[in-house]
Amino acid sequence: MKTKKAAKDMSVAELAAYIDQSVLKPEFTQEEIRKYIQEGIDYGCRTVCVNPASLDIASKLTEGTFTKICVVCDFPFGVSTTASKIIQAEEYCKRGDIFELDVVANYGWIRSEMWNEVKADIQAVCDVCHKYETKVKVILETDALTVEQIKKATEVVIQAGADFVKTSTGFFTGGKSDGATEEVIGAMLEIAKDRCMLKGSGGIRTREYFLKLIDMGIDRMGIGYKSTPIVLGVSEENPDNEETY
Repeated sequence: MKTKKAAKDMSVAELAAYIDQSVLKPEFTQEEIRKYIQEGIDYGCRTVCVNPASLDIASKLTEGTFTKICVVCDFPFGVSTTASKIIQAEEYCKRGDIFELDVVANYGWIRSEMWNEVKADIQAVCDVCHKYETKVKVILETDALTVEQIKKATEVVIQAGADFVKTSTGFFTGGKSDGATEEVIGAMLEIAKDRCMLKGSGGIRTREYFLKLIDMGIDRMGIGYKSTPIVLGVSEENPDNEETY
C-alpha cells in the first residue's frame, strides 16, 4: 500500500503500526516471552507475533491495548496435512482474541509447481480464519524459491483468498537467509498490486531499510524484538546477527 506520507515524516506511532514484533524463539522462558510481548505493546506495534503456546500470556498482556495478537500456524515448515492446518487454525481462532494468523505455505509444493494443491491448502485455512474474522498472512519462505516461483505463488495466494502474502519465517536453514530483499519485495508488489497486502520479514534490521520498504508500498513488517527500537529510531544500538521474522 503506497502511502501519501513519506516514511521519514511519520511519527513513531505511525511507524510502529507497520510492525509485527516477533516473539517466536522456541527457547524463550516464560519471563522472556512476557518481557518481549510487553515491549511490543509499549512501542505500539500493530501486533505481537507469538507461538500458540504463548497465546494465554499474549491475551492477558494485550487486552485493552492497541497491540493485537498474531499467531503462527504450522510454523516454521508448513508441511502438515491440510486437515491438520484446519484443526490448528480452528483451535486458535475460536478463542476470539486472534487478530491475524500467519500460516506457512508448503513451499516444497511450490517448488514442485503443485499449484492446485498449494491453493487448496491455503484456501482451507483462509475459510476457517475468515469465519472468525481473523486475517490470514501466508508465508512463502522466499529464500527457498526463485523469483518466478515467488511471483506465481503470490498470485496463487491471492486466488486462495488470503489477506497478506509474506516473505519468510526467519527460521529457514536450507540455504541463504536474505529475507525481505528489495528484489523479493518488488516482485511480490508487482503481482499483488491492490489485491492483497504484503508483509516482509527477514533482514529488516536498520531504520533506513525499514523506511525504504514503507515507501515502496509494504503493508507490514515482521521485526525481531531487538530490532524494533532500531527501526523506530528510539535506539541507535546495532543488534548484530539478530534474526528478524
